Amino acid sequence: MTLLTQAGQQQVADLIERIERDTDAELVTVLAARADDYRYIALLWAGLLAMLLPGGLLFFSGLQAWELLLVQWSSFVVLAFVLRIPALTSRLIPRAVRHWRAGNLARRQFFELELHHTHAGTGVLIFVSEAERYVEILVDQGISSRIEDAAWASIIEAFTAEVKAGRTLAGFLGCIESCGELLQRHVPLTEPRDELPNRLVVIE
Repeated sequence: MTLLTQAGQQQVADLIERIERDTDAELVTVLAARADDYRYIALLWAGLLAMLLPGGLLFFSGLQAWELLLVQWSSFVVLAFVLRIPALTSRLIPRAVRHWRAGNLARRQFFELELHHTHAGTGVLIFVSEAERYVEILVDQGISSRIEDAAWASIIEAFTAEVKAGRTLAGFLGCIESCGELLQRHVPLTEPRDELPNRLVVIE
């Protein structure tokens, strides 16, 4: 998994600048490498397996209690390190949990980047978390009052497919273009302004 190059980030910024020339909407894009490090997931699984796996040893080999305890502690330490390997950790996390964490990060970014303070409430956040293969579009009241939530569904679906295929840049550009068409139609430009930065915000 790799975040966008500087050239790719510039393409995103240039496209946002072009789109905003024809709409009052303020687009902000955020790309996160992952929504969480999920260290607690590795510890939970290590603790569970360390308790369950050595249990059979006590039954079949007649280990003493202190020997079983030693095996359990050793198992926990080894598993805690092994299960922290990202490729393994991601397989242990339910999809619902991964998307919940990514969704929380998206909402935090919406407020931290002050999209809720734009003139007439026209902030639009396009958020991606690569590790979770998660895409979300959040809009402020000035946009939601003119465009139904269902209108964003197909755009999110197409972008998610690109992220899953490893084409994050193509997904961003396609998503911004699609959002631009929608915004230029429903939230056309009434006065030139640029309240928020057009650059891609990257969270490593």
